[in-house]
Amino acid sequence: MAHPKINDLQAFLAVARDQSFTKAAAKLGLTPSALSHTMRSLEERLGVRLLSRTTRNVAPTDAGERLMRAIAPLFDQIAIEVDALGELRDKPRGTLRVTCTDDSIELCLRPMLATFLKDYPDITLELYVDYGFTNVVEERFDAGVRLGEAISKDMIAVRIGPDWRLMVVGSPAYFARHPAPATPHDLTGLPCVNIRHRPSGSVYAWEFEKTGKAFTVKVEGQLVFNSIVHVLNAAVDGIGLAYVPEQLVAPYLADGRLKEVLGDWCPTFQGFHLYYPNRRQASPAFSAFVDALKYR
Repeated sequence: MAHPKINDLQAFLAVARDQSFTKAAAKLGLTPSALSHTMRSLEERLGVRLLSRTTRNVAPTDAGERLMRAIAPLFDQIAIEVDALGELRDKPRGTLRVTCTDDSIELCLRPMLATFLKDYPDITLELYVDYGFTNVVEERFDAGVRLGEAISKDMIAVRIGPDWRLMVVGSPAYFARHPAPATPHDLTGLPCVNIRHRPSGSVYAWEFEKTGKAFTVKVEGQLVFNSIVHVLNAAVDGIGLAYVPEQLVAPYLADGRLKEVLGDWCPTFQGFHLYYPNRRQASPAFSAFVDALKYR
């Protein structure tokens, strides 16, 4: 006996359940005559009559009832599993890899992490601290976080934080040993804590602005980090002056552990943005992440 086709069994099940060629054909997207022909071909292959037909209705025979009871649960289970796959596709899940800086984590990501991970238990976030302006495409990151002005024009950028400025700060212990600078040019004779973003790159020159004129000052010091958080900690420890984000240093100013100088010379920078390739297909997980991070 030739094995019946799956489509033919599905068609039989539809006719047996609806007891109507017309209704079943409408559900299957067939004509009643084509469906009737399919049923006759199925019965011929099986060598048994499955449907009892009259001019007004159609009903399964004993053999048809037996076949329907046997296959109906199987096709129902298949439908359930297919629907479950659809839910899986639309449900935010998976691993997202993001390159960022430690200050962007502290200021933008950390405040939302607990709620986001609770709301999306099937999403895993991998956050890689890197000041080296990593190529997210080559390194296969889903996205990166940088200041708006540092993002390439061929990337989609989503603002995730307000504009901010850097501040020159030092500890009370530091100022007990050294004079406070009156202008940025006075920094050249004072111990400062530097940052080098990349091992092969140059030490960051502090940026200043006055009356619309921008300039930089290269400061000196015995300590260089590639992390702004450690620069901040070194300033708190009295090792040197530091140039750090205003939001990051605010708690230390409030409790007196640090003091600001040269406030009138420090410019404002574009806030942090999440950036990613414009050809990236947004998964439900990535869309949820972007929505959670958007600056409002």
